[in-house]
Amino acid sequence: TARVAAETLFQAIAGAAVNRIGDFNPQDMANTAWAFATARVAAETLFQAIAGAAVNRVGDFNAQGMANTVWAFATARVAAETLFQAIAGAAVNRIGDFNPQ
Repeated sequence: TARVAAETLFQAIAGAAVNRIGDFNPQDMANTAWAFATARVAAETLFQAIAGAAVNRVGDFNAQGMANTVWAFATARVAAETLFQAIAGAAVNRIGDFNPQ
């Protein structure tokens, strides 16, 4: 984990991502959240931007993207109840798409 010699880089990426979140596809959102959570970089504004954009596109996420997004938010300890509810609803309807890992 980075813990983070590259904090400045991560914060620059977070700022740019927030400004362009509307251009992100579901995989971009899931991967970005995963990267920040994995690196343990606090980026509340970024996570909230992802939550806001993702909640309207949750039907476009594949099972892995939904799982990675929920994992990232939980790991980063970022509350996103509306997003979690949307993902839970989508996951129930697509439970057959998930595989155990």
